[in-house]
Amino acid sequence: MDEHRTPTHDPRRAPSRRAVLAGATGAGALALAVAPATGAAAAPPSVATPSLRRAGARALDFLQVMSDAYPAANGDGPVLAQSYSDQNGLFSTAFVYDEALSICAALATGTERGEALARRLGDGLLFAQGNDPAYDDGRLRQAYNVGPYVFYDGVPQPYGLRLPDGTANIGFQFGFLGTAVGDMAWPGMALVQLHERTGEQRYLDGALAVARWITTNARNDGALGGFSFGVTAGDERIPNVSTEHNVDCVGFFRQLAAATRDRSWLEEADRARAFLGRVWEPDGGYFYTGSDDGTTVNTDPLPLDPQAWSWLALREGRYARALDWAGQALAVTDDAAQPLSQLPDGVRVSGVTFSSASLTSTAVYNGLTVDPQGVWLEGTGQLATAYADRGRGQADARRARGLLGQITVAQDLVGQDQTVGGAPLPADSGVVAATSVLDTGFGFAYFQSQHIGATAWFLMGVEGANPFVRGGLR
Repeated sequence: MDEHRTPTHDPRRAPSRRAVLAGATGAGALALAVAPATGAAAAPPSVATPSLRRAGARALDFLQVMSDAYPAANGDGPVLAQSYSDQNGLFSTAFVYDEALSICAALATGTERGEALARRLGDGLLFAQGNDPAYDDGRLRQAYNVGPYVFYDGVPQPYGLRLPDGTANIGFQFGFLGTAVGDMAWPGMALVQLHERTGEQRYLDGALAVARWITTNARNDGALGGFSFGVTAGDERIPNVSTEHNVDCVGFFRQLAAATRDRSWLEEADRARAFLGRVWEPDGGYFYTGSDDGTTVNTDPLPLDPQAWSWLALREGRYARALDWAGQALAVTDDAAQPLSQLPDGVRVSGVTFSSASLTSTAVYNGLTVDPQGVWLEGTGQLATAYADRGRGQADARRARGLLGQITVAQDLVGQDQTVGGAPLPADSGVVAATSVLDTGFGFAYFQSQHIGATAWFLMGVEGANPFVRGGLR
């Protein structure tokens, strides 16, 4: 589906994970084709080598540092992790999607440290949900502020996640005030996973509040069914329907049904699942991006994440080809020797890009012409995680291991000397969002700044985790 498009990127109008909800917004190959799978292997081969395990430990270090960046502003109170390094220009913005990924990745490590981090971020989500300055209906905003900074207009923003009046510090400076279905379903899944790990009812209660908001506010009554995009900052419904978001809903509602033993949530999952069948292209072996109006399928561009996530959520053999389509059609190699690359001299990284439109874009963001061969490292981690979960013998293990190995090249060599809240980040720990600036094809770009979302997907790939299914983080 089409998203809000802007010809250039200004950090004062910086986009979210899938574009600002203040407007009418949407969301040499390393992989070779294989025959469709018939289901997830019972025990897929482990992809984690000793070197990948060490890289995963450094990734957890990064998530911890990004969560602890503003002790003076947050103390022992509620906290969320800053999503990007300072160099991205979004200051202390914390996207709830990124928080959910970080929770799942931390739990996947199976360590006391990881569980403690996941609990703290989960508590931050519950605080934000329960202390919205305007609503008491279970919603989460697209993003929050988690530490002090001086905005581009020169006005200081001196607070952490909790404002002096006790409300959550919503991200009004960038317009991140809307609520998206995908950005609700991901925290919902993270909270269900936290409930399963800890047994604490409050996490399940938070997830149920999320689910009720989705089913109350985002049913698509158009011919395609499923769930629509969400609401704008002004609480106006967005008619677009995202394939990615409906994949999220399948995983979330199925987990919720298992956790509550309430089969009505399976009916909601089936509603989202039916939409996915209607946007599947059997001849090409991929999912379309969604719909602009809830009735007509939008066929261009073709993004990566619904291809990878569909396997993780559905594990249906008929859709397994989507992984192989993505691994081939969206494969890129960023090489420092090429004129548009931003990589350090001598560095070369392979992986996948965001969408089919990314491969041909000539857009300019922040004065930089995008690199059509820029690697989207978050998506590369998603694909690696999906290959590891599909587990078709050693072939998928090799694919996953190869992609994860490429991410470690970026972890070691790209985006060094970056900061959070002005303090240096630990070396060789975080993963940048993109190796060089790339255009998503949906009106926003990714940059060479360290990102908790990209880092979390890498860590889940190393751990062989699947956040979409019950027990998938063990």
